Amino acid sequence: MAHFLSQRWLLNRRQVLRGTGAAVALPLLDCMRPLFAAGKPAVKPRRSVFIYMPNGVNTIDYQITKTGAGYEFSTSLKPLEKHRANISPISGLYHPHGLGHQHDCSKIWLTGGKLGQADRNTISVDQLMAQVTAPHTRFTSMQLANKGGALAWNADGIQLPAQTNPGVVFRELFEEPPGGIARQRRRLQRKGSILDAVLDEARALDGQLGKQDRGRLEQFLTSVREVEIRTERADKWLDIPRPTVAPGTRTRLNRTISQEMVGEYFRTMYDLVVLAFQTDMTRVATFSTGVEGQGLKIPEIGVNQDRHSLSHHNGNPKLMGDLTTSDTFNIAQFGYLLDRLSEVTDADGPLLETTMALFGSGMAFGHSHGNANLPLVLAGGSKLGLKHGRHVDFNAAGKGDSYGYNLDTPGEHYAICHRPVNAQAHLSNLLLTMAQKMGVETETFADSNGALTEIEA
Repeated sequence: MAHFLSQRWLLNRRQVLRGTGAAVALPLLDCMRPLFAAGKPAVKPRRSVFIYMPNGVNTIDYQITKTGAGYEFSTSLKPLEKHRANISPISGLYHPHGLGHQHDCSKIWLTGGKLGQADRNTISVDQLMAQVTAPHTRFTSMQLANKGGALAWNADGIQLPAQTNPGVVFRELFEEPPGGIARQRRRLQRKGSILDAVLDEARALDGQLGKQDRGRLEQFLTSVREVEIRTERADKWLDIPRPTVAPGTRTRLNRTISQEMVGEYFRTMYDLVVLAFQTDMTRVATFSTGVEGQGLKIPEIGVNQDRHSLSHHNGNPKLMGDLTTSDTFNIAQFGYLLDRLSEVTDADGPLLETTMALFGSGMAFGHSHGNANLPLVLAGGSKLGLKHGRHVDFNAAGKGDSYGYNLDTPGEHYAICHRPVNAQAHLSNLLLTMAQKMGVETETFADSNGALTEIEA
């Protein structure tokens, strides 16, 4: 059977609805699926997006205290209250290898890896998912950040680059590179020739190497083969037109936005993720809203210190209040993403039903780098087998609803942000469950010790 990427669409992906002088791009419809799928049950798209907030939260104002259904939203999480039926706040998860690693926590948030002096990172869960979804989309995955590298790490433990400018993201997704298809194909063919030469030389060298060097060489060849696969896929996509985007949407998204305008910048990035999912350009995305040790100021709401400075509040009421304001603002922007995923539909219904969205941080109490009891909210994915509407509380698991968070005694509460209450509650269990819902066939991920049945329907 011919590869999916070489097929023509049943309905051209550039098909638009025209009326009252406006052109509106169609979402992914069943009639746009590849020809070989005609007459067979369509493989429904499954999507995941991961949003990272650096430097933890003001846990006193963030922590939900009642487990299960009927919980009351905390001050910081109030912006998500209207999405109660589609979200699961999660307490008590942690990365065992993240304890004591201070600012390395962002690097292992999606990998669960070890980052000591002699260790290297491992593949992030988004890239594991992308291995399954990549054959069906023009772009393997989407990496966004306001600064620095991505949350994504490849199979060799190498951090992927991230795009920070929304205008550049839009053009990469929806505009053909200059020079036309012929020029693009020549460039890809040259790249393919170089990869072939590298592989040939490496194979000739293999017989002359010792055991350890052969292992390093195989690791290198894995990366080369990954590039080779992506190059072949890119060549096949050249004959498939990119979706047409409505002029108003193009104007709004195809621009550079100052990161001083934090809300507009974040919402534009979220709109790009939604549009990429709606048009099926990719099914996996990550967005780091700030690098650990910094984090954006939010001058538009009067927060004039970065998140790192605010997190080291040492009990100062003004700094703690500003950190809560920053937390609430960031969570409200995530709420905007959920709004858009709820409003925008494709052939399978609202995108939120087929999209899992994980928001959180790799740190809980930033003042002293407490990396247990991580702040996490999982949303969406009802058609992928997730259930919501409850505070999933691994701190209270086995201790009953009477488990207390001692918010009136901050020193006692902060202790659970340093030492896990439930040592078996690994964040990798959540990542494993999400990977399985995306179709990844695996029973383990990083240091997982089982799937999270608490979030499964």
